[in-house]
Amino acid sequence: MFEYDFMRNAFAAATIVALLSGSVGYFLVLRGQTFAGHALAHVGFTGATGAVLIGVAPLWGLVLMTVAAGVAMGFFGEHLAQRDVAIGLVLAFALALGLLFLHFYTAFATQATTLLFGNVLAVDVSTVYTLLGLGALSLAILAIISRPLLFASLQPELAEAKGVSLRLYGVLFLAIVALTTAECAQIVGVLLVFALMIGPAAAAQQWTSAVTTGVLLSAGLALVEAWCGITLAFYTDWPSSFWITALSVAVYLLAVLPRRLRALQPV
Repeated sequence: MFEYDFMRNAFAAATIVALLSGSVGYFLVLRGQTFAGHALAHVGFTGATGAVLIGVAPLWGLVLMTVAAGVAMGFFGEHLAQRDVAIGLVLAFALALGLLFLHFYTAFATQATTLLFGNVLAVDVSTVYTLLGLGALSLAILAIISRPLLFASLQPELAEAKGVSLRLYGVLFLAIVALTTAECAQIVGVLLVFALMIGPAAAAQQWTSAVTTGVLLSAGLALVEAWCGITLAFYTDWPSSFWITALSVAVYLLAVLPRRLRALQPV
């Protein structure tokens, strides 16, 4: 399997994206902002279609559009109810733009399918280095803001009383989520971003309540799912995005079902 260049590139890209998505996804689930990750994935599709329309690489359209949308969501939505409204408005406008871009560039159908469902086996060396740079930047910013972000996530009223700017850290975090979403789209596509960003994090939080352990476990689960998904795709000739998503769902069910079954048992 590793005799082929495209497989080595796929594993390198998947490793970078899995470690990033598992780490960022943990905070995303903890903050109850999974809808934001879902919305940013769709916004990224709009950015990619716009980039192709003007002759720019889709990845940069993904990055610019998702970061802009993430920052906008952070600025316009400080509390939960406000966030939902802001995310909904940004998502609706972005999807409308995507429809407009597809109207002007109808030859985009093949590339659009790749963006929607991902194709990690098509990642080249230059894309791997780009993902590495963006991933390192995102993880560095996350490490810097992790303490106040955790404080603002768990006890927002107390954090605000202590002088922690909820809006500032909300904006910074959603910018990181946007970069992560753009990277995940290269592996599983914009429609399946939840597979790497939400699935491992949600499973990790079922198994441990310790934050550091949870982040490491989430990143580890995402990494194993990505590696196993690519391996299964190689030997079965089924899409890697399908396998990664199926494994993510299976791991989450493995984490949730035992507790649910115990809750159903009579006392």
